Amino acid sequence: MSFTNLGLNESLLKAIKDQGYTTPTPIQKQAIPVVIEGKDVLAAAQTGTGKTAGFTLPLLERLSETHPKMGKKQIRVLVLTPTRELAAQVAESIKTYGKYMKYSSTVIYGGVGIYPQLATIKKGVDIVIATPGRLLDIASQQGIDFSAVETLVLDEADRMLDMGFIHDIKKLMKMMPKQRQTLLFSATFSKEIKQLASGLLRDPVLIEVARENTTAEQVSQVVHFVDKSRKRELLSQLIKTKDWRQVLVFTRTKHGANKLTKQLEEAGISAAAIHGNKSQGARTKALASFKANEIRVLVATDIAARGIDIDQLPHVVNYELPNVPEDYVHRIGRTGRAGQSGEAVSLVCVDEHKLLFDIEKFIKSEIKKVHIEAFTPDPNIKAEPIQNGRGGGQKRGGGSRNASKPGSGNSRNRNRSNNKNNSSNKSDSSSENKKTEGQKPQSRKEKSNSQASQIGSRIQEKLDKLDKRDAKIENKNSKNNTRRR
Repeated sequence: MSFTNLGLNESLLKAIKDQGYTTPTPIQKQAIPVVIEGKDVLAAAQTGTGKTAGFTLPLLERLSETHPKMGKKQIRVLVLTPTRELAAQVAESIKTYGKYMKYSSTVIYGGVGIYPQLATIKKGVDIVIATPGRLLDIASQQGIDFSAVETLVLDEADRMLDMGFIHDIKKLMKMMPKQRQTLLFSATFSKEIKQLASGLLRDPVLIEVARENTTAEQVSQVVHFVDKSRKRELLSQLIKTKDWRQVLVFTRTKHGANKLTKQLEEAGISAAAIHGNKSQGARTKALASFKANEIRVLVATDIAARGIDIDQLPHVVNYELPNVPEDYVHRIGRTGRAGQSGEAVSLVCVDEHKLLFDIEKFIKSEIKKVHIEAFTPDPNIKAEPIQNGRGGGQKRGGGSRNASKPGSGNSRNRNRSNNKNNSSNKSDSSSENKKTEGQKPQSRKEKSNSQASQIGSRIQEKLDKLDKRDAKIENKNSKNNTRRR
């Protein structure tokens, strides 16, 4: 089958041909005709399989077939994304495929001035791509009218429907017409999210082009066991000895990303960090430099797992495993895109064995373990609780509303709630090493670990405060430089 069989107009087919594409991917083959028909869709496909084109192409086709109800341009398509980077990526996709069509679009997210965005919307646009927080800020100023919305898209819908976003999504949906098309696209869908999604859709068409929550076959995955204190050393050795030229490295926290970036630079490896406390200008610059191969390593929190689209990115490294198994799938999905091969390496210390077990259970596959003799872990080191949550979240308006698993608590109190939740979660992890103790009272060692956990939580809160202070200084400097220019 070719794109010409999917019901797309000549303008779209010409734009597709310009990109060198001739055959639609499985998700595109199934989704495009259904979306053009105007049906609600719940679609799941592995990362890097063309999901974005799977909804942007048919939406552009629908815009060309129908006409607005009023003379003035009003928002007819609204695409919501969890991060600024993903919003920018979707906007670029719409620009690419719609370049021969007459329509207007704009992208809205936090971290930049709100007034130019208000002015653009006031002039009238057909398509808005936005993060929920900033969109609500604009709506609160009566700066946007949703009454003409024909189609709502939730990209990376699993993250959009978790507790970090669901309240904002529901507020926005109340402002829109009930008679509309709703599309949910993602790489992973938990059973809870599917149940929640069913209440938002009308007789949806379910499209699943791969086994549920699986990773792409073209991505080779490997685990290296290593002591936590030697991770940075092993990462540097892998980069240098294997001559990796472009590596995306994931950490759990913003502070950890900053620290690792500094350590890599001291080791003679060019690197930059990208996370929620970085200004939008700094994030855009870091990503652009990485794409242009001007820096060798981009160190990121999970903010980058859903939104970075780099052609032929060869290597992804989990410097620290994510607490949420779904995030592993999205992280390694940054490589092996569009049919290309890729490599995903995870550096796992004794603290993370439970996380690794949960990930393998989630993806229903055992990850290959490769022993590096020079970095054999010390068997005398005992597992300790991990003192942080998902990490990498952003404040309202910035994209990722500090999302967490359903039922995990209010995102506005992320630091406190995550530390409390993770204290209990980590106790589950440490219990793996205490199965034989049954329900005995806490020993001195257990009490000591509990105290260490509380101290670690307080330290993490202080580190987050330092991150916020650095962000304020960075934003202030950025404003000063703008005034000078």
